[in-house]
Amino acid sequence: MPTAQQPAPARRLWEAVEPLHAIVYFAPEPAAEARALGLPGWWMGYFAGRVAPLGPLGPAPVAAMFHGFAPAMVARSLPDAWAYASPGAVLESRMEAVRAALARTLPAGSGGQLARLAELLEGAVAGCGFEGRPLAAGWARVPRPADPAARVWLAATVLREHRGDGHVLAAVHAGLGGLDTTLTHVATGSVPLRAVQDNRGWTEAEWEDSRRRLTERGLLGEDGRLTEAGGALRRRLEEDTDRLAASPLAALGAAGTEEAIRLATPLSRHLVDTGALPVPNPMGAPRP
Repeated sequence: MPTAQQPAPARRLWEAVEPLHAIVYFAPEPAAEARALGLPGWWMGYFAGRVAPLGPLGPAPVAAMFHGFAPAMVARSLPDAWAYASPGAVLESRMEAVRAALARTLPAGSGGQLARLAELLEGAVAGCGFEGRPLAAGWARVPRPADPAARVWLAATVLREHRGDGHVLAAVHAGLGGLDTTLTHVATGSVPLRAVQDNRGWTEAEWEDSRRRLTERGLLGEDGRLTEAGGALRRRLEEDTDRLAASPLAALGAAGTEEAIRLATPLSRHLVDTGALPVPNPMGAPRP
């Protein structure tokens, strides 16, 4: 049974692998590639790049899938992005940018380690179920690249979107809207308020409405901290997220999961320790 000192295996795998995916949000190469395509603004590149495998979506389904972003913020980027570049062009550009970013930021001589990690993570992807998980399903259909680092990134992306889709399902089941989920996450202390408040697009009035709702439900105290009930709900949410992310681990088996964690951890630590990925960050990903 996982304890506070021993997180669930699904969480340990996410912590080990998430930095390898999240480089796409912090390295300069993806932003530069998006500008080269003609996409005006970093956020347009973000929204278009993250949903490109699903086709030229409009704002409503994307806001529903992303959950934590204000619908008005999504609507400032989509569907306008597709007037500048097709989803196929955005996806091709993003994959090349990630390959270049990882080639620059990962330690030299890690090719063999990356090739084995790619095999393991692709095995985990093969164990994913995609019912109710549109982002993961879309990324799972992206053709496998030849470069080992890009293979790792793609598999890590499918796994994290699979986990993220499950997290949204768990949050909705708990009766939490996107901003409510974000605010309870902030209240755990895992991510600073400023790290998310500045880049999720909600108005101050919307933040206050969410605080009021959560306080009326007895989940937040007047000091903005989680109450006992709020802490229990948040723990259930994280436990449900881990449970819903467990099928890829079943495909790997215990030994394969531990090997993937062992291979990914030093690579992710390198990204954090060299400043390629900041901690804390909006995802709440720690240094593994």
